[in-house]
Amino acid sequence: MAKIKKLKITQTRSLIGRNSKQKKTIEALGLRRIHHSVEHNDTPQIRGMLNVVGHIVTIDEV
Repeated sequence: MAKIKKLKITQTRSLIGRNSKQKKTIEALGLRRIHHSVEHNDTPQIRGMLNVVGHIVTIDEV
């Protein structure tokens, strides 16, 4: 059985001055504030969200 990869996503920059698409994407990922981290499965949907906000977050494989 294949092991599903997990991603640890941490918000590193502020949302002040960002457009609404980026703010909604951060909210959809479950991030609430700077230095808050969440874990998600590595799926194409999550990767697409990370393409939108890649400059606001850091991504680590778990």
